Amino acid sequence: MRRHVALMILNPILAILVLNQVVTGLLHDSLPEQVFELLHVGGGILLAIGAALHLILNWNWIRASYSKSAPAARE
Repeated sequence: MRRHVALMILNPILAILVLNQVVTGLLHDSLPEQVFELLHVGGGILLAIGAALHLILNWNWIRASYSKSAPAARE
């Protein structure tokens, strides 16, 4: 699978997982403990894995963006 296609699939999944974290965090007191742990804690683990995959898939861009030397100051 090409990197671009993988990112097109991964990015919406990451967005849903972030929304899951926000919603379950806000509804923590309203949700039963087992449901909260399944959705919030499990979603957090999936979010961390997805974020790591996202970094791996974008590593060339990250390296290119941050490894450039700082531009010289104008005098």
